[in-house]
Amino acid sequence: QVQLVESGGGLVQAGGSLRLSCAASGRTLTSYAMGWFRQAPGLERSFVAAISWAGENTDYTDSVKGRFTISRDNAKNTVHLQMNSLKPEDTALYYCAAKNVLFGGIWYTRVRDYDFWGQGTQVTVSS
Repeated sequence: QVQLVESGGGLVQAGGSLRLSCAASGRTLTSYAMGWFRQAPGLERSFVAAISWAGENTDYTDSVKGRFTISRDNAKNTVHLQMNSLKPEDTALYYCAAKNVLFGGIWYTRVRDYDFWGQGTQVTVSS
């Protein structure tokens, strides 16, 4: 069992930056692919970014490419999402997710692929 706790959300003006963190406990994150998802009011939870367990592969939804960066520190059991050039449409509740994997280099983009979820951290971008 992996417990995930997100932090770093807040209110920021358009064009600003935030760095989200996801701290894991219960298990080491080694052998877990990780992802960030977001959910705005009235919408379904959607993929934002993913990273393979060793960090060698990353993937992003098109709308955040070039602005967001996912990274991980397995020694510290943490995953980060650096968000730059934020836009009002980035406003959402952001979730961290973990997926146990048997092979390295794999990442996942679908909600149903992930085994464990955090409670989310709110990001609000004002115009």
